[in-house]
Amino acid sequence: MGVAVSIQNVVKNFAGLRALDGISLEIAEGEFFGLLGPNGAGKTTLISSLAGLIRPDSGSLSVMGNDVLAHYREARRCLGVVPQELVFDPFFTVRETLRIQSGYFGIRHNDSWIDEILENLDLSSKADTNMRRLSGGMKRRVLVAQALVHKPPVIVLDEPTAGVDVELRQTLWQFIQRLSKEGHTVILTTHYLEEAEALCGRIAMLKQGRVVALDTTRNLLARFAGHTLTLRLANAANLPETLRSQATPSGDGWVFRLAGFDEIEPLLAMVRQSGAVIEDLRLSQTDLEDVFVTVMQGNLSQHGEASQ
Repeated sequence: MGVAVSIQNVVKNFAGLRALDGISLEIAEGEFFGLLGPNGAGKTTLISSLAGLIRPDSGSLSVMGNDVLAHYREARRCLGVVPQELVFDPFFTVRETLRIQSGYFGIRHNDSWIDEILENLDLSSKADTNMRRLSGGMKRRVLVAQALVHKPPVIVLDEPTAGVDVELRQTLWQFIQRLSKEGHTVILTTHYLEEAEALCGRIAMLKQGRVVALDTTRNLLARFAGHTLTLRLANAANLPETLRSQATPSGDGWVFRLAGFDEIEPLLAMVRQSGAVIEDLRLSQTDLEDVFVTVMQGNLSQHGEASQ
């Protein structure tokens, strides 16, 4: 299996702010790869660099063996990017928009593929509708369609389901999973971590422009195997420091990581003895969100953990 995307020691600064701090990773052909991180971690900057929209200060990026800077045209043909922002031309219909997008890549007479994309994204009924008359969710579907008109081997989805309904998510993922099974490489950034957990075979987590975790989804979850106990408390200020140091604040609750079920009763007893009142209790198995929070808090060292 070849390398679809290669990113080597990429650094990018903006007015003294280091957005990318020596990022290196490789994504294999056919992978469904997750790129996760909080706002400001460098995800969009990295994607923009990969698409040739931003020139890094140092390092190299390539798509399907084509250097993004030295062979921009070839690299861009191999890449389809779905941006976060809803960018569209208000003067054309959906079908006209996709034909124009095809023309940017020198592609003509591809209406059969356009029809297939429209059908799979549930846009067929909107094919002759002007773009400005579409809802936000429909416009986002068109952005996905635009990224796919030239049949790129590498597809980048930057927050593709942000603020859209459940129906679009299901329709989109069914189509993208089909393309993935057909051999397309998919790179996904999302704040919906349940999506990344369900779809991505491997995940990189970014923090302050650095890769702080890189492994298969299965290995990341196995590293934190266990359960969490989430408590919503009245008089939480009464919790002693010994308990606070074991917990992670989450919304209006406190999350305790458990090594075993035998820890539950002693923990609850300590909470009651502190004078705090348990208003709600939830026991759940560790998921990718728990892993993400732990990594972002710095409890997972990069050395020996950010392995490929």
